[in-house]
Amino acid sequence: MTIEVFRDSWGIPHLRAGDPLELAHAQGRNAATDRAWQLEVERHRAQGTSAAFLGPEHLDWDRFARRARLADTARRCFARLDTDTADWIGHYVAGVNEALPEAADRQPEFAATGLTPGRWEPWTPLALWLSHHILFAGFPDKLWRERVAGLLGDEAVHLFAADGPAGSGSNGWLVTGERTASGAALIAGDPHRFIEEPGIYQQIHLACPDFDVVGLAVPGVPGIAHFGHTGTVAWAITNAMADYQDLYRERLRRTPDGGVEAFGPDGWRPAAAHTETIEVAGREPVTVELVETERGVVVIGGPDGPDEAVSLRCPPRVRERSGFEALPALLRARTVAQVDAALDHWIEPVNVVQAADTAGGSLHRVAGAVPLRHPGNRVRPVPAWESGHAWQGWYAPLPRAEVGGYAVMANQRGLAGALGIEFAPAHRAERISALLAASTAWSGQQMAAVHTDTYLASTGPLLHLLAGLTGLSAAADRLRRELLGWDRRMAADSVAAARYAALRSAVVRGFAAEPALAPLAEPSGRPGLFAPWLSLTSRIGFALEHLLSTDLLPGTDPAALVRAAAEQLAEQLAGEDDGVATTWGGTHRLAPWQALPEPDPPRWPGLGGDHDCVLSTSSVPGVTDLSARASAARYVWDLARRDDSLWVVPFGASGVPGDPHRRDQLPRWLRGGLVPVITDWNLLSKEGE
Repeated sequence: MTIEVFRDSWGIPHLRAGDPLELAHAQGRNAATDRAWQLEVERHRAQGTSAAFLGPEHLDWDRFARRARLADTARRCFARLDTDTADWIGHYVAGVNEALPEAADRQPEFAATGLTPGRWEPWTPLALWLSHHILFAGFPDKLWRERVAGLLGDEAVHLFAADGPAGSGSNGWLVTGERTASGAALIAGDPHRFIEEPGIYQQIHLACPDFDVVGLAVPGVPGIAHFGHTGTVAWAITNAMADYQDLYRERLRRTPDGGVEAFGPDGWRPAAAHTETIEVAGREPVTVELVETERGVVVIGGPDGPDEAVSLRCPPRVRERSGFEALPALLRARTVAQVDAALDHWIEPVNVVQAADTAGGSLHRVAGAVPLRHPGNRVRPVPAWESGHAWQGWYAPLPRAEVGGYAVMANQRGLAGALGIEFAPAHRAERISALLAASTAWSGQQMAAVHTDTYLASTGPLLHLLAGLTGLSAAADRLRRELLGWDRRMAADSVAAARYAALRSAVVRGFAAEPALAPLAEPSGRPGLFAPWLSLTSRIGFALEHLLSTDLLPGTDPAALVRAAAEQLAEQLAGEDDGVATTWGGTHRLAPWQALPEPDPPRWPGLGGDHDCVLSTSSVPGVTDLSARASAARYVWDLARRDDSLWVVPFGASGVPGDPHRRDQLPRWLRGGLVPVITDWNLLSKEGE
C-alpha cells in the first residue's frame, strides 16, 4: 500500500494514499492509533456490552441498546449497501483491526478495566453511528409530554415548551461572497454536544488522487460526514430538530408456548421475541427480553408487566438504510450540486445543511428521512391498535431556501419548521444574524468573535419581573439594581452574570416547589436512562422563559417567586466580599464525560456563555452550574483559500493519556481561539521521520 501519514504541529493527522480504498484503510488505522480506547468503548456501547468492563452504572444504556436493536439494525443496513460503499467501509474496518491491538497497549484504560481489544465487524461503524444518534431526535420528550398531559391535563401538554426544552443543538452560518473581504463565501459554526474526552470530532485530512478533503470525522466512522472542505466546496450541518421517531403504546401478552403477541389494528399478531444476557462487571449477569412488534422495537415494558409497553419506530430500522452511501459521495464532491446530490442518500440524523463552492454556488436545505403520519404521533406515544397512526410514506421534497447575503441555522423554528414540534429558542439565530448584518467585509479570523458572543437575550422575562418589584429589602434592592444595570453578557469573569444565574436557579427551584407541579416531581416509573428528560427541575430550568409569562399555571405567581428568590439570594450574598465575589466562571465549569474517569481528575476550567448564548455552554438551571454540553468543535471554512480556514476542538488530536496532543487545544478552545487548517504537505511532518 502507498500510504503516508503526516502530522501538523497540533498532532492532527494528514493521510495520503494511492486510492480511496487504501485511504479508508489508513483512516481506520489512524482512528485506532489515536483513539483505541474511545473506539472500543463506543463499539461496546453500540452492542450493549459496555457494563461488562465499565460497571453497573452502564447497565441502563446496555439494556436500551439491546432493546433498541442497534447492532442488528446496523447489520441489516450494511447488508443493503451497494458493493462499492460496503467495500470502502470494509477497508476502514480492516485498518482498525490491524492497528487496534498495538494501539491498545498505549492506553492504560485497557489494563485498568481488564478489557482486551475485540474484532470490528464490517457493520460496526454503522452501529456506532446509530448509537451516537438514536437519542438525537428527542423521542423521550414524548414521554414527558405524556406525563404532563396525564397529570395536568391535555391543555398543559406544551406547558414546558421553550421552543426546545433540553437540547441546545448547534450554530452554523453561511456568508456569501458579497459580504466577505475576499469575495468568496465563508461557512462557520460549532456543533453543541455533550463534551466527551476524547472528543466526538476528530480533525483530519484525507487525500488520494480522487479527492483531497479536510474536516471533522467521527472516530470509528469512515469519511467526513458533518463538516468538510474539499478545496472547491465546503459544507456544514446543524440538527434540524425534526421529529422522525415515534413511540407506540403497546398491549402485549404471553402465548401458551412462551412467545409474545401484540395487539394492533388487525388484532393480536405475533411479535418477535428472544432473550439476551448482559454481563456486568462485579455483578451477576442480567437477562433482557427483546421484543419487536409490527410498529417497532419495544424499549419500555414487556409482556409480563402490569402496564402497557412502549415501542420505538425509527427510519433506519424501517428502511434498513443508514445513509452511509452519502459519505464517499461527499468526499468526491466538487460543487454544491454534488453535495446536494450526495445528501439525497442521507437518513439520520435529520440535518439542516449549508454548503458553498468556489464558483459562487450556495446550498441551504434539510437532509434526512422524515415519515408522514398523524400529527399526534409527534406529540406523545400513540395507541398501536389505531391504524391512523401508521406511517404513510416520507416527507418529500425536503425544505430548502435561497441564500441572500447570509443564512443562519441554530436549531430555530424556520427552514425545518414543518418537520418538528419543538425547536430551539430563536435567541442564538437572531443574535448571529444581528452580528453578521453589521459588516460586509467578513474574514475567517473575525468569525471567532461570533463564536464566542456571550449576550444572553433570554434574560428578558426574569429581569422584567425583577424590574417591577417594589418593597424589597435594601440588600435585595441593591441586587435588583445591579442586575438591571448588567450588560446581560455571561462572561466568565462577570460577577453580575453569576448573580443572575443564582437568581434564575432560585426561581427554578421555587417553581419546582409549586403545589400545582408537585405530581410531576413524583417517580415516573420509566427506565433510569430517561430520567434527564423526565426531571421536573430540569424541565423548568430550560422552559423558565416561557413559564414566567404563561397563564397555564393557575395559582402560581411568577412575580412572587422572583421576589422570594431575590430576597433569598440577597441574604446569601450579604457576607460576600466584593473583592472576592464569585464570578460566573467560578461555578460554571467544564464537566466532560469520560468513560473511565481519571483517578485524579484535573480541576476543569471555568466557562463563559450559557444555554441561549451563541457561546452555548449549557448547564441545568436549578440543578447545577457545571457545563456538560458545549462546542464539540469550532470551524471556519474559507472558500477563497482553504488554508485560511480555521478549526479547534475542546481537547486535542490524541486520545492517549500522556500524549502531548491530548489537551493542547484546550487553552485556545477556552478563549475562543482557532488553529490553522494546513493542507500543504511541505509544511507537515511525516510520521516516523
